[in-house]
Amino acid sequence: MTKIPPTDHGVPTTDDAGVDGRITTRDGGDSDREIEYDTVTTPVLVVGAGAAGARVAIELAESGLEPLVIGKRDHGDAHTTWAAGGINAALGSLDEDDWTIHAADTLNEGHHLNDPEAVELTAKHMPDRIHELAEWGMPFDRTEDGAINQRYFGAQSSRRTCFVGDRTGEAMLETLIDRAQALEIPYRDNVMITRLLSDGTRVDGAVGFDMETGEGLLFRTNHVVLAAGGFSALYHRHSSRADENNGDGQALALEAGARLVDLEFVQFHPTGMVGERYGEEWDGRLVTEAVRGEGGRLYNADVSASGASGGSEERRSSVGERFMERYSPTQMELDARDVVARAIAQEVREGRGTDHGGVYLDISHRDPDYIRDRLPTMVERFEGLGVDITSEPMEVAPTAHYTMGGVDIDFRTGETGVEGLYAVGETVAGVHGANRLGGNSLAETVAIGKLVGEHVTNAVSSRDRVPTVTSAQQALAEREFRALDDLAAAEGSVRPVELLEELGDVLWETAGILRDEESLREGLAAVAELRARTADLRVDGDRTSCSFEYAVDLSFSLTVAETMLRTALERTESRGAHYRTDFPETEPDWRVTLVLSTDEGGLRIRRRGVADPSDAVRAALDEDHELDYHHLE
Repeated sequence: MTKIPPTDHGVPTTDDAGVDGRITTRDGGDSDREIEYDTVTTPVLVVGAGAAGARVAIELAESGLEPLVIGKRDHGDAHTTWAAGGINAALGSLDEDDWTIHAADTLNEGHHLNDPEAVELTAKHMPDRIHELAEWGMPFDRTEDGAINQRYFGAQSSRRTCFVGDRTGEAMLETLIDRAQALEIPYRDNVMITRLLSDGTRVDGAVGFDMETGEGLLFRTNHVVLAAGGFSALYHRHSSRADENNGDGQALALEAGARLVDLEFVQFHPTGMVGERYGEEWDGRLVTEAVRGEGGRLYNADVSASGASGGSEERRSSVGERFMERYSPTQMELDARDVVARAIAQEVREGRGTDHGGVYLDISHRDPDYIRDRLPTMVERFEGLGVDITSEPMEVAPTAHYTMGGVDIDFRTGETGVEGLYAVGETVAGVHGANRLGGNSLAETVAIGKLVGEHVTNAVSSRDRVPTVTSAQQALAEREFRALDDLAAAEGSVRPVELLEELGDVLWETAGILRDEESLREGLAAVAELRARTADLRVDGDRTSCSFEYAVDLSFSLTVAETMLRTALERTESRGAHYRTDFPETEPDWRVTLVLSTDEGGLRIRRRGVADPSDAVRAALDEDHELDYHHLE
């Protein structure tokens, strides 16, 4: 993509509505203070520079449009790079496979709460998207005969996950960025959007600020695509960077008038790093599912039971029982993520965990050279922490990893129900249902991203190429700029990062892997108390400071935390990643999605039925495909 600088710092008046540049107006209040901001005009604004946003922008550019892509971090540093293990497509490189079986596996993993059309579109289009990525230069691992290699991943009925060692997301984003740069797609990095200009029925732009300069930014556009990620970083232990995946996409959409769906479904990846030797910085950092896909085994810390675990005498002396034999004797460590995560949580709860509340993941029974070839990032990461995974186990525990809930969209178009507002990627809900099939997150970004790009291309008219902002929308923008000024000047006693850390603890304790009514109500009360304390915020530094960024994040995070807790309380059953200890069974009558919207300033939750899959996918479901793990032993 082509980086564009901030707009000129000339000072046109507000009458210069069609001219990009610095706008200076008067507050009109008692202070009569000046409000200065830059304006940027674009036919389409893509909010989020990861894989989903990049794929939408590529489609737009290939159709002759020039979208503007913005991201909160340096370009190329999007969270896509943290998706390590692989990307799913029914290529059949090693095993018999087709898109209907991929769709069936996805529906089964999602406990049939998925949007069947979204699932089928993803599964059907993924072979073409993989070959497209390969044509654009993505260096997929290959078999001896030159086919794109595929590995086992949890809950898959065959080897379907394409990969680049254990850095698949990084390689994929590099490929997409190279393609975008070849198309000269403009972008701006280090920009945060704080509000969409919406009257609840249509979007006419967005407001934000440059995180490096602190300057206010007004984006004039009739089409906004949200590709801003999920909200797993709200939790104390998570696999995201602390300043990403904090729910800004979902909160922006809700405030603009869009609906959210199934916020209660948060995926806890079974294997995040824990232990004193890893340090606080590494707590929760993802240990890719590829470790288990390549044969990694899970052991508890009950050394008295270690005789059942097999392997070398040295390994048996340091780890305990291979406990997945009791929870999932057929699929073992490659069962669904929710199953494995709950098994680990149960082992810890019953006193068979490590001192740090985890278990052991061991792949040292495999050949060291094989491990280094297939898992180079994991080997390098742990070596830097004094752990040799080719000869000793890793200490792991579940970590908040992915959010299945998000913005409610039409998957053929990306439309949200608010005119001019679209969404894609982890910002939305539908493909994954109650639990995501590993390897499907990267798949969704490119499969649905292309479709959304195609639709937005057709939706952009000639008038949209020079969009205007109404006087009402400009007034809304200027109110937002004043609010940001006031926030930056806050001189209370509570620092935003303190409230964010407390929020993470609250959610981990009240809405984690195991939930019940009492804990969820405690969580709602705690979130309300945290929200009340925001009246006494203290922001250290100006609008370029981390303190100011966290203050903006806090508003988004509290909104999404409340919606997640409310839908989790509403769903009185256990399904997929949502496990209620007071309602442990999956109930047929609860095969509905929970749709959340704002109603006269409050939150409203209603139930919506789920459609049935096509006859072709129903046939694949009836065939009951399943991996027999034990042939890997």
